Amino acid sequence: MANDLTQSSLVDIARALRVGDVSSVDLLDRFIARVEKYNPGLNAVVTFDYERAREAAKAADAALERGHLLGPLHGVPMTLKDTFEVAGLRTTAGAPEYAEHFSKKDSVVAKRLRAAGAVIFAKTNVPYMAGDLQTFNEIFGTTNNPWDQARTPGGSSGGAAAAVAAGLTSCEVGSDIGGSIRVPSSYCGVFGHKPSWGIVPSRGHIPGPPDSLSEPDINVCGPIGRCPDDLRMLLEVLVGADENQAVGWQCRLPGARHTELRSYRVAAWLGEDGVPMDDRVSGVLRGTVSKLRQAGVPVADEARPEFLLEDAVKLFWQMLIPIVSSGMPSDQLDIFRMLAAEAPAADESPIAIFARGAVQSHHDWMRANEQREKMCAAWAEFFEHYDVLLLPVTPVPAIPHTQEDAVFTRTIEINGKREAYINLFNWLGPVGVARLPSTVVPVGLTDQGLPVGVQVVSPYLEDYTALGFAAHLAGIVGSVGVSPGF
Repeated sequence: MANDLTQSSLVDIARALRVGDVSSVDLLDRFIARVEKYNPGLNAVVTFDYERAREAAKAADAALERGHLLGPLHGVPMTLKDTFEVAGLRTTAGAPEYAEHFSKKDSVVAKRLRAAGAVIFAKTNVPYMAGDLQTFNEIFGTTNNPWDQARTPGGSSGGAAAAVAAGLTSCEVGSDIGGSIRVPSSYCGVFGHKPSWGIVPSRGHIPGPPDSLSEPDINVCGPIGRCPDDLRMLLEVLVGADENQAVGWQCRLPGARHTELRSYRVAAWLGEDGVPMDDRVSGVLRGTVSKLRQAGVPVADEARPEFLLEDAVKLFWQMLIPIVSSGMPSDQLDIFRMLAAEAPAADESPIAIFARGAVQSHHDWMRANEQREKMCAAWAEFFEHYDVLLLPVTPVPAIPHTQEDAVFTRTIEINGKREAYINLFNWLGPVGVARLPSTVVPVGLTDQGLPVGVQVVSPYLEDYTALGFAAHLAGIVGSVGVSPGF
């Protein structure tokens, strides 16, 4: 790791603070200096809380002098995605309607980070209502990718991943309903973990609206860092039942299935006929499999769960759209009802898919949920024979800023051809809808110098298997590291 602690791993930063190699106040000031120097070109950090953070850092330093350790994140300065409520701090979720929303209490995520000793000094940018794989909004503007500022860092945790990649923060916590941890991690060359659904409470996350108590389907909250050990350290802080459930149950995740790399049974599903994939990304992913084989790890590249990718993607959209459309005003839903009624049953255009999904009946959703349970069973059967499955994150590296039109009508370029923007979700949705954990490992750069990540997917609730294998894989491919120029 770098000698400059601002560019070191969370694990090294926390250790340096514990043993007194650096004070929390000093380290906080170093991060603030980097934000002031580099953030104007990135626009990753958007809301600042320096005064209260310095008071918290002073308190952490004083506690250490008394021999009292606050927790595993004692005195660690960090930023937090602008979807998590932090008491007394503005939380907007990139939405103009929440531009002046100041949180009255901490989200569960913020509360657990603080209880572990973290010093939250700023918020990072997101798209409107965390609803895009790019990061821009009317309040704060556009966040740029540290590897190429003409490109997006991904979304919705784009500000978070960009800040980690540029050394503006020690670590981050993102959220992911359709790739919002995984895509920014891949695009920015950092590590990210989408946990199993339900193990990290999302209460206090916007969306839904402020003060929501319900737990949205599919959506998860998870760590972003510079190495797999960072992810594990943060996950251990975050995992656990919400306080109203903790009286009756606890969350005890099993350890990794193996400790030795060669013991892992590995499968790779890196492409599919008829599913567009950029040749540059494919080349990096194939190279990753080659490196595993050179390290003595057999990789089954024909093994698949017993379902079609196309069916899994359709199921993802059917179950996701009611969630993201639930906050729409009634006049917008009326438009979708009209579109759904007029569209032929065979119309698979993005707008027809969204319209049908937004106004489907509960009966339709229940039938889809049964399909999901059957797909989860197929995943479980697959993981009886394999420990991890390697998947692409997206079919392309970080795309140029593409903000025109709506998500469902945009296009992107793949191998010189214009393709639907929603192709970005093809390898993300089947994992999310099945509630599975996925660790993104940066495995290389394209010939344009853009990071490429791979998903390491493991069985439901076996998050430490994905993280354990990710640590081995990182040792083989090497770390992409803090982006050049920072």
